[in-house]
Amino acid sequence: IEVVDSRVAGWDIRIVDTVADNASCGVYVLGGRPVPLDRVDLRAVPMSLRIDGEEVSTGEGAACLGHPLHAARWLADTMCARGTPLKAGDVVMTGALGPMRPLLGGETVVADLGDLGAVTTHIQPRPEDP
Repeated sequence: IEVVDSRVAGWDIRIVDTVADNASCGVYVLGGRPVPLDRVDLRAVPMSLRIDGEEVSTGEGAACLGHPLHAARWLADTMCARGTPLKAGDVVMTGALGPMRPLLGGETVVADLGDLGAVTTHIQPRPEDP
């Protein structure tokens, strides 16, 4: 689960601001069970996103440039070319598998990735939220 957010007040940002803002990635939730790549067809992995039990987004691995590894390979090649290769343990976000949905404090989010498992997080209200 990636929670999109911005450190720029009021979201008054341009593309260069988005890059400086870590691509507007506020936080992310990872599963705790790594799966070797030769044991999963990432292109076919289904995704169902539920908020408070209601399915709000669906997709599959192919939604990310046809295959999530296309984005990962581009990043790995680009980082190597710039002299800063990816290292073991680096987290790489390859892109959305389905449409986003705004989150509200108090909601519980579940991303179910079929045989890969599911992750759950609870969104705490911000201090400025009513």
